[in-house]
Amino acid sequence: MNLNHPKRMFKRFMRKFGLRLLCLWLATMGTGCAIALSSPSPSNSLASNTSTNCITKYESDHDYFPVKTKIKHAIGFDVSYHRHYKIITVKQPWKNANQVFRYVLVQCGAPIPEGFSADQIIQVPVPSIAILSTTHLAHLEKLGLLDRLVAMSSLDLVYGQQTQTKLKSQGVQDLGRGSTVNVEKILALSPALVTTFGTGIPERDRHPKLLEAGLKVGLNAEYMESSPLGQAEWLKFTALFFNQEERANQVFDGMEARYEKVAAIAKSAQNKPTVVTGFHRNGTWYVAGGKSYVAKYLTDAGAEYLWADDPTSGSNPLSFEEVYRRGRSADFWLNGSQDWKQKEDIPKSDIRYRDFQAWQTGQMYSANARISPTGGNDYWQSGITSPDVVLADLVKIFHPELMPDHQLFYYQTIAP
Repeated sequence: MNLNHPKRMFKRFMRKFGLRLLCLWLATMGTGCAIALSSPSPSNSLASNTSTNCITKYESDHDYFPVKTKIKHAIGFDVSYHRHYKIITVKQPWKNANQVFRYVLVQCGAPIPEGFSADQIIQVPVPSIAILSTTHLAHLEKLGLLDRLVAMSSLDLVYGQQTQTKLKSQGVQDLGRGSTVNVEKILALSPALVTTFGTGIPERDRHPKLLEAGLKVGLNAEYMESSPLGQAEWLKFTALFFNQEERANQVFDGMEARYEKVAAIAKSAQNKPTVVTGFHRNGTWYVAGGKSYVAKYLTDAGAEYLWADDPTSGSNPLSFEEVYRRGRSADFWLNGSQDWKQKEDIPKSDIRYRDFQAWQTGQMYSANARISPTGGNDYWQSGITSPDVVLADLVKIFHPELMPDHQLFYYQTIAP
């Protein structure tokens, strides 16, 4: 028998409860006790990641990010944790990219790790942010971080009067549209982080100028993902800069569960209608590849995508004749031009559209049910982070009997 075992147990008991018992005894004697009755904890102990303040006393053996995130669907980025800093690696910033981007997020108040360049170091949680894509706005909304936003591009295209009002009331600045960016305006606002995206085309990309100006930049490549849940998971990318892993995990897990539930319902469909997407413009019809997020949506919604055999994940430029041969007999036609308000608008673009079965039967739908007065489309704002709702729309379109209670949210039929 180990005679020291009871002694160890007693010492542990006293360490855990001794102060409480002392305080209770002093209270019965009418003496005050200044010792908190909560369980003792080391300094800077965190129930969740620090999301507001810098640490005041750094401890090298302390884990400042006890709540971590794991990437389950996104293939374009990953994150590793190192006690007081975390490293984000953006692996595929744009098509055929030959470089990666790495960001070292250091808990504010902790020492800067060696071996990294200054433009890679970003202290977290960031107190302010400027965004150059409306899809990033949806991240901030879902994470409850709109109050950290100081500027964004295309502010006038934001969908939702309530959101517009809030942004204006907190003085969010408009950085304009397109590939040009007002670097001087961003510098004057001095955001702790600017999020943007890259294309690999120098005349279009904005991050080189931002980095040259000394700004901290996070390159978001959600558009490169080949699945809806992969795109939506970039919510976690944004959350990492604010130490909001716990919130991001909860939000994403909920949408993932709802998405998978709707996909399971679609699997019970008795038939799989055929689908053609896109439209002909300036001599080219861009068709989503068979490994794209569009193809994944259609498959999960219980449809047969006519280009499912295509091995690419992006958009492929085809001639009208190529699409005509394969797509004219499709049961459904999705994502045509937003200029098409009524059925008769379509053949005005090209008389050959009249030969498409979907045009003849009126089975044409576009994701333009939520358009702001200034032309902003909520599908390209909140839709990226609401794949479960988009999928429910598609199942409603292809198999209305499977989702009788769902009302179309992002999609609507092109009026007869």
